[in-house]
Amino acid sequence: MQLELLNEQGQATAKVDAPDTVFGRDYNEALVHQVVVAYQANARQGTRAQKDRGTVKHSTKKPFRQKGTGRARAGMTSSPLWRGGGRTFPSSPHENFSHKVNKKMYRAGMASILSQLAREGRLAVVDSVSVDAPKTKLLASKIKAMGLDSVLVIADQVDENLMLASRNLAGVLVIEPRYADPLSLVHYKKVLLTKAAIGQLEEMFA
Repeated sequence: MQLELLNEQGQATAKVDAPDTVFGRDYNEALVHQVVVAYQANARQGTRAQKDRGTVKHSTKKPFRQKGTGRARAGMTSSPLWRGGGRTFPSSPHENFSHKVNKKMYRAGMASILSQLAREGRLAVVDSVSVDAPKTKLLASKIKAMGLDSVLVIADQVDENLMLASRNLAGVLVIEPRYADPLSLVHYKKVLLTKAAIGQLEEMFA
């Protein structure tokens, strides 16, 4: 698989060889869906909680007599059938939302996403990404000059200047290969790789 090498104006100047094991795989939609859903589910926090009939505030007094009223019999006002009663199956703060994905499946899913991005022309290579100072406008001008508005930059090394310059840019995310995730790859319109990052991705997902 060959990827386009872009210059600072966003123009393709050459081709870069990339391993087919990562950038030349067939697209597996079911696997990609499973990997993305698992990533989102594993990021969820169990912060919600509801009360059942034992924890809701109520009186243990019988609301009315058992017979003769014409109403359905009731023992407590905490019944889920009553307004103000507890929930039948309440949400718990200890609920586990995690999905298990085998390492081999995760690597194959990431490689499938990268391969599809390459086929669609949404994946390109640059020599390097750097800024001389931790200034947002320096990186913003480089991104604008390349004609990009929504871009994920995977650099082999992210120094402090690059990290500080990118964190306040909307639609721009700069990360190292080890922090690449399936959701970000799918979300951004364009993915830029540095030459050195290709080898790191090969070690991770081949």
